[in-house]
Amino acid sequence: MKKLLLVVWVVLCLFACRKSEKGEILKLVKEWNGKEILFPMESFTTVLGKDTFMMEENPEYKVVVYTDSVGCASCKLQLHRWMELMHEVDSLAKGRVSFLFYFYSERKNELNDIFNRFNFVYPVYWDEKNEFYRLNRFPSDITFQTFLLDKSNKIIAIGNPVHNSKIKDLYMNIIQGKAASESEGIRTKVNIKSTDLSLGAFDWQQEQTVEFILENTGERLLVINDVLTSCDCTMVGYSKEPVRPKDSVALSVTYMAEQPGHFDKIIKVYCNADSSPILLRITGEAK
Repeated sequence: MKKLLLVVWVVLCLFACRKSEKGEILKLVKEWNGKEILFPMESFTTVLGKDTFMMEENPEYKVVVYTDSVGCASCKLQLHRWMELMHEVDSLAKGRVSFLFYFYSERKNELNDIFNRFNFVYPVYWDEKNEFYRLNRFPSDITFQTFLLDKSNKIIAIGNPVHNSKIKDLYMNIIQGKAASESEGIRTKVNIKSTDLSLGAFDWQQEQTVEFILENTGERLLVINDVLTSCDCTMVGYSKEPVRPKDSVALSVTYMAEQPGHFDKIIKVYCNADSSPILLRITGEAK
């Protein structure tokens, strides 16, 4: 019961939503917390598009990711962030955590191209009959299609750690046996001249870069904990040094179109500001 209350409290704090939505999130978390995830018998594994054999193992924790065929595959996957997280977890947990990526998609060739582009040398499970979903009936919101499981395959946390840095902190705290803290730490205030920038029209094969300037208007140091993008085609560079009061930090956003067309991308900045996560937006027309 204590674990349930802790997870429910943390999830409600982590998801930036209106009060009316928190009731639905609370209901969902209560429903899924402690559930056993069932795995299909007929899925097969590949590495960079080539069939491979997976040894049976039962580590202390499993991170399970389910991805269907709906929407932008690259936006959902964020493979570079998963690789960073897996490396970090392995350095801390040394084989105590496995990562299971299950895919149900008619666009297998497209996904394999993405895996090769990022040199994603980890096994992925292909569930051609969508048995994984049928066995578990996952929530429709992709936010709640990633789970942290215990040794018995029961859910102990829900949420995508590469889409939300605080969910990542929750996963890491559980894996390392640390209690989640209710303290949000020292807060400050941030001013941004513009949170919405247009790149206009440009040749889709030409890389584009814009800058967002964040000014620390509070009385404490501004610390950027993480910056998340809605797609692998968008990268952000910034100084990791704390920003003094009245000073500013530049976020350099680079966009490389994957194909011609209109785009609308969101960047989430997680920091110790009252307004965190700060949402930035870039739009344009790649021709």
